[in-house]
Amino acid sequence: MKKIFSFIFLLIASSSIAFGNADDSLEKRINSIISGKKASVGVAVSGIENNFSFSINGKKNFPMMSVYKFHIALAVLNKVDGGSLKLDEKIPLNKKDLHSGTWSPLRDKYPNGGVSIPLSEIIEYTITQSDNNGCDILISLAGGTEAVKKFIESKGVKDFDIKATEKECHESWNVQYSNWSTPLSAVNLLKKFYERKIVSASSTDFLMNVMIRTSTGDKRIKGLIPSSADVAHKTGTSGTRNGITPGTNDAGIITLPDGKHFAIAVFVSDSRESNSVNEKIIAEITKAVWDYFIKMN
Repeated sequence: MKKIFSFIFLLIASSSIAFGNADDSLEKRINSIISGKKASVGVAVSGIENNFSFSINGKKNFPMMSVYKFHIALAVLNKVDGGSLKLDEKIPLNKKDLHSGTWSPLRDKYPNGGVSIPLSEIIEYTITQSDNNGCDILISLAGGTEAVKKFIESKGVKDFDIKATEKECHESWNVQYSNWSTPLSAVNLLKKFYERKIVSASSTDFLMNVMIRTSTGDKRIKGLIPSSADVAHKTGTSGTRNGITPGTNDAGIITLPDGKHFAIAVFVSDSRESNSVNEKIIAEITKAVWDYFIKMN
């Protein structure tokens, strides 16, 4: 993994571009989007129904931020598939689980704890609103960060790491870099997930529908493509310190007008740009890929 304070500002990413069957028009368009941006940008795209592949910095490690909540939800749903957990099972929500000073609509709804709520509700908050307390509850239910990692690796997905809870990330700024993925790893997981190779068909359908309801990051993957398109995605966002934003991310599965799909991950790391610029990078790259697929069809 890159050294934490070794910030690389990419003016052009052409030194590490990999293509499957994309022509250079997509390369040129995306290079024009990221050219001059004071940020490290990673992109990977995979066609779901075909072997289309495309990446820029696809093998580079990027901090995932809350994108890793997708991995965590999958590990928990594997427990559901195995029968040790149920989606309608009531999970105790104690006040000690509801840490202050972190993003948590779940805590806002149940500020004093002392209740039990369905597992499905915790997953909903964690994915759709990126709830940090919900995330740590799910990590505990999955058996810890190492158990999450081992499960995902058991499905043939490599080149990522999950070491820290949200609580640990909030306790030390640099810890957030320890949860990382390459863009290619992220789209590989998304594609396998859609193909029902990670969890059962029922768990896949459940999580796909949850991800479609995601309310964070509307100006990222969803920002410039038609609003009618189904987008099942998970965002990731860091804070900013000393003018540098470690991560503005989005990864998901997009349904095209013909009913086919592609998986995409865009990671914008160690950026000196504004949040609006970081999100615009993601939106414009996604629109470029969308337009490319529409032209292909």
